[in-house]
Amino acid sequence: MVYLQEFEYNIGAKNDPETFLQAIKCNKSNLWYNAMKKEIESMASNGVWDLVELPIGAKTIGCKWVFKTKKDSLGNIERYKARLVAKGFTQKEGIDYTETFSPVSKKDSLRIIMALVAHFDLDLHQMDVKTAFLNGDLEEDVYMKQPEGFSSSNGEHLVCKLKKSIYGLKQASRQWYLKFHGVISSFDFEENIMDQCIYQKVSGSKFCFLILYVDDILLASNDKGLVHEVKQFLSRNFDMKDMGEASYVIGIKIHRDRTRCILGLSQKTYIKKVLERFRMKDCSPSVAPIVKGDRFNLDQCLKNDFEREQMKNIPYAFAVGSLMYAQVYTRPDIAFVVGMLGRYQSNPGMDHWRAAKKVMRYL
Repeated sequence: MVYLQEFEYNIGAKNDPETFLQAIKCNKSNLWYNAMKKEIESMASNGVWDLVELPIGAKTIGCKWVFKTKKDSLGNIERYKARLVAKGFTQKEGIDYTETFSPVSKKDSLRIIMALVAHFDLDLHQMDVKTAFLNGDLEEDVYMKQPEGFSSSNGEHLVCKLKKSIYGLKQASRQWYLKFHGVISSFDFEENIMDQCIYQKVSGSKFCFLILYVDDILLASNDKGLVHEVKQFLSRNFDMKDMGEASYVIGIKIHRDRTRCILGLSQKTYIKKVLERFRMKDCSPSVAPIVKGDRFNLDQCLKNDFEREQMKNIPYAFAVGSLMYAQVYTRPDIAFVVGMLGRYQSNPGMDHWRAAKKVMRYL
């Protein structure tokens, strides 16, 4: 679920390299190489692996480079990022991993905290955990091939014995959550019983909420001093980036007018990417996502080979999923029609597709 949602709000990156060779042969090769070098240095400073001989009977998992152009809320390029990812799909349960479950904060919790921030005029700050998954301690013996382009010059036959969880491992997100939970609990933060990624610290009349979404952290407090204390504590335990007052988190723009106690959430950039992905960028707008007289039923589903051929290359389920992501965070106004469209994902017809496009026109 973590990877699916991260993909959803990062939708639309089409020109990033997909392989190591593409990265070093493109016109931005220096930028991508520096990003890869920075990632390897981060791995070394975190003591992620040791180079060892592969034990007899043990098997290695592969790894690959994943490239991403990071952009701000306005779509401007912030930096070029290279992530070394293990090919966790080759792991065997009971050998390379056991438990994999890891919670993330719920959308409802985020909106409730934002409402409290607006109502009580709380300070709202954001922090980012650099290479978050590398903080998780690995309990199993996992051996990985050396990363492409950065093999040891005097030990190409050696393999990486992982000491820390790495992106792509099935248990990586779980190990990171367990590590973070242990650290933050030692600073008198209590976990919410209904949402495991919401924490609260109370000190006299001062309080602080902490929202964890994988590696993004939001801090909401009625005391600037307490926020500073929490930031210092986190920075001592993890490699953190202080983003200051929160303005853009998990693809959501946060607008605040503290004089009027107003806070707004917007996914404008994400919605633009969705429209571009489905070639709806220059469409004419619709006044409503659904109007009186619009009907959805099983008679509109596919009935013959001609209709199936028509829908063959139409990414209906992907479109509905993209609309759902906007709906659950910032656009409850499309909840009814998206719920209706979601009923026909297994066998959608052209009428359902036209209705999905109408929702995009409305957005």
